[in-house]
Amino acid sequence: MASNRNASAQARKVLVVADPTRESAEALQYVLSHAVLEQDELILLHVENPSSWRNTISTFLKMPSLGSSTTASIELGGGGGAVADGEGFDFLEEMKHACRVSQPKMRVRAMRVEMDGRDRASIILSHSKTYGVDVIVIGQKRSISSALLGYKRPAGGSMKGVKAIDTAEYLIQNSSCTCVSVQRKGQNGGYVLNSKTHRNFWLLA
Repeated sequence: MASNRNASAQARKVLVVADPTRESAEALQYVLSHAVLEQDELILLHVENPSSWRNTISTFLKMPSLGSSTTASIELGGGGGAVADGEGFDFLEEMKHACRVSQPKMRVRAMRVEMDGRDRASIILSHSKTYGVDVIVIGQKRSISSALLGYKRPAGGSMKGVKAIDTAEYLIQNSSCTCVSVQRKGQNGGYVLNSKTHRNFWLLA
């Protein structure tokens, strides 16, 4: 599932589900090192939920284009990422900065969308269609139960009232474009990728 594209390949749009979490930062790291070229467009989409993201998480995003000794530090967290009032930390800006360092010529846009009573996965799917996205990438913290039991689609196709269903699994099964969930396997252990056609695909870093 690593990209086999070259510099002459047709441009495509890649959407990364952006959150102030380690899993989201690792998904972005995978995208920058394996999934995009400079002619592509990268969309960082954050679906804001006022009741979430209360804790600050510090992680390091290694930039593959800068060599093994260079890292970009990303401080992720704080009340949805808004910094207009001087409080919290704008993790989306840090992610955009990491993208510019890794792929200076690539177009990057960041968007915040409020849930407004809708479920998160449906909002992501709606925006992927609106912007003509070719690939959705989401970080996933996979539990033992979800790995063993797998994914079951709820009746009616909506995630409302079904908290046990993982957002990443829902996107994989219901997205009209390719959706890949990413899990990092240690610092140098590569990535475990899941999609409709590949399950637990291990990609070395």
